[in-house]
Amino acid sequence: MPTYEYKCQDCGYKFEKFQSMKNKPITKCPKCDGTVQRLISGGAGLIFKGSGFYATDYTKSNAPACGRDTPCCGRDTPCDNKPCES
Repeated sequence: MPTYEYKCQDCGYKFEKFQSMKNKPITKCPKCDGTVQRLISGGAGLIFKGSGFYATDYTKSNAPACGRDTPCCGRDTPCDNKPCES
C-alpha cells in the first residue's frame, strides 16, 4: 500500500496518509477541515542489494553480437539479417 502526501489549500498543513490504492483520496484537512489536495511525489527509487544482479546476469558474453555494424557467425563482413544466415 502506498503512502500519499496531502496539503491543505487553506492552512498549508502537509501530512501523509498510508492507504490502499482503492481508497478515495482524502478531501478534508485534519487540522482545519479545509480542502486538501493530494500531491504528486517522485516515488521511491529501485535499489538492488546483494550480489549477482549485474555481475552474473547482464554482462556481455564473449560471443560476437549479430548486427549490421559488426561481423558475426564467422564472417569478415557485417551481417544484414538477424540471426545470421550462412
